[in-house]
Amino acid sequence: MNHKAYEGSYHGEKAVWLQHGSYEAAILPEIGGNLIAFRDNEQGYWFLREPEAGEMESFKSNPGVHGMPVLFPPNRYEDGKFPWNGQVYQFPINEKETGNHLHGFLHTIPWKVEGFGSSKSESYVEVSVTIDEHHPVYAMLPHRFTFRLRYTLNQDGLAQHVLIRNQGTSSMPCLLAFHTAINAPFAPDSTADDCVVRITLGERWQMNDRMLPTGKFQPLTPEEELLRTSGVNPYFDSLDNHYTAVPQNGRNRMELTDTKLGKTFVYDVGNSYKEWMVWNSGASRKFFCPEPQINVVNAPNMDLPAEEIGLFGLGPGEIWEACSRLYLKN
Repeated sequence: MNHKAYEGSYHGEKAVWLQHGSYEAAILPEIGGNLIAFRDNEQGYWFLREPEAGEMESFKSNPGVHGMPVLFPPNRYEDGKFPWNGQVYQFPINEKETGNHLHGFLHTIPWKVEGFGSSKSESYVEVSVTIDEHHPVYAMLPHRFTFRLRYTLNQDGLAQHVLIRNQGTSSMPCLLAFHTAINAPFAPDSTADDCVVRITLGERWQMNDRMLPTGKFQPLTPEEELLRTSGVNPYFDSLDNHYTAVPQNGRNRMELTDTKLGKTFVYDVGNSYKEWMVWNSGASRKFFCPEPQINVVNAPNMDLPAEEIGLFGLGPGEIWEACSRLYLKN
């Protein structure tokens, strides 16, 4: 049988594994609901950056740069302050060098496995986290809500479905990103020099020395123009850049081509994500993070129209959802 879903372990941590055809994936419910692995076992391709067995303790202490961590709310907030509907929430300042709060709360806490299963057409797993008055996150983000993630594996690759439901009585902020870490190269016999990446980005936000956007844009470099058009090596420079998203041909995506193999790995995030962060760990030549993001970094503290910076809320009982897909285009 070439499809199954089962509870197992990943370097000693509780995991739910999915298999379908040549594809395999694993999620770590107790470490932020992180989809930690997506592989093509027949080809030996590992598409996501995974921690090695000896790196698990450092991964657990900083689970933001492997797999597909959930950032909610994402990225940086000036002085840890988050103004919302006439109140100011105070988040912990967890990035000492900038004096900001970084990456929210959901990628470090346990999630609940709602279910998993497999059929001839797909294998799936669903995890969730519910925040209420009894949850530690509520002290910083005082809203009752449920966040569900469903991953489906089939012949078309890996699909991600996000659903956020406001279960409170007031409007809650809905700001989200995924710090998706892509192996480049993803094939065992390829090198960083074989990699060419394209991302459907538009303009680059100018950032200040605290890595917060000034509200202005900067001109793209020639390499960044290639990044959004014909493609460029993902390590052409050390990148920690923030861009608007501009869909091309109706799609908002990252495409990583292995020129040696002539194969392209696609991360199609859908048009709900209006911004990208692109980070390559100091041009590591091993992995980079094309991070789809709903909102501009530090959006609640910016003096720009809410629609322009992706700052919006969910009313009581409202749902926000989005779908993304990762797949190999031969």
